[in-house]
Amino acid sequence: MKYLRWLLLPFSLLYGIAVIIRNYCYDAGLFKSKSFDKPVISVGNLDVGGAGKSPMTEYLIRLLKNDYKLATLSRGYGRKTKGYLTAATTATATNLGDEPAQFKAKFPDITVAVCEKRVEGIQKLLPDHDVILLDDAFQHRAVQPGLSILLLDYNRLGEPHLLLPAGNLREPFAGRWRAQIIVVTKCPAALNDDEKSAAAQLIEPLPYQKVFYTRIAYQPLAAIDGKMQAQAVDSDTTVFLLTGIANPKPLLQHLGGYTPHVVHHNYPDHHPFTPKNIAKLAAEFSACRAQKKLVITTEKDAQRLQQSWFNGALPGGGDLPVFVLPIKVEFLNDSGPEFDQLISNYVKAGSI
Repeated sequence: MKYLRWLLLPFSLLYGIAVIIRNYCYDAGLFKSKSFDKPVISVGNLDVGGAGKSPMTEYLIRLLKNDYKLATLSRGYGRKTKGYLTAATTATATNLGDEPAQFKAKFPDITVAVCEKRVEGIQKLLPDHDVILLDDAFQHRAVQPGLSILLLDYNRLGEPHLLLPAGNLREPFAGRWRAQIIVVTKCPAALNDDEKSAAAQLIEPLPYQKVFYTRIAYQPLAAIDGKMQAQAVDSDTTVFLLTGIANPKPLLQHLGGYTPHVVHHNYPDHHPFTPKNIAKLAAEFSACRAQKKLVITTEKDAQRLQQSWFNGALPGGGDLPVFVLPIKVEFLNDSGPEFDQLISNYVKAGSI
């Protein structure tokens, strides 16, 4: 696969030329980019998925929801609907996409909206809201956000900056200049000063850019049906891991710290799970002779799963024990308050 990607370099060159021309047209004012009077915060990345946009958006929701009337706006990738749509409390991934459905499930009191045309979506939301959070909008140049937060995966900083399809970049690495805040995600918990300096040298932040470092903070397991008793994973546990996310490696590493027995059912990002997928999982689960075993999935993947698929899935009519592993963002080196203050300054005064 690695060598196949090198063969795709000519296509990356063509893709890069198209992206550079498009960005130039926006930067030069040839294409219109709309700004707004109220706070609009964009969360995005340069890579194709896997940088932690959803946990960062959730961090911002927790930070702002008690003081402002808040709305999130996403494209709604993978949904079966079109146009502008706001989420009901019982929103599903089919109607909204998995990330927006996750936001609504966790924060039912905020407005969660989807729209392919973000300008249209913002215009519909602004009259009744104080702050708009744009999820995965760094490349959506039709909107000029007041504050742009760019996420960079710590584990990918040293990789060659190759564009699609040979690499993982949606646009050249130089495009990072548009961000006011850069957050390096998925860092080691014990990130030291030398490692921070090495990361900063790879990023080469501009004088006006603030750089923060975060890690994934895994939370206790939660039963997908809200009824099963809490479980703890230890060295005797066999975990059947079900994922359809861009980068499951950090999750695998985390679980590997508890048990060497992990059976990974790995699907592409945003994979639309089917009863057939679950039947395959149930068959392997049933055949496993381990006395202690369970299924773990992510919060995002849980939005694309139906509880009815697990009920009676095992031989004899037993339910498949499925648990969700939530995650949060944790700022390193006690930098969380500084980040929070920057966000607060922008929302109140329009600048950081």
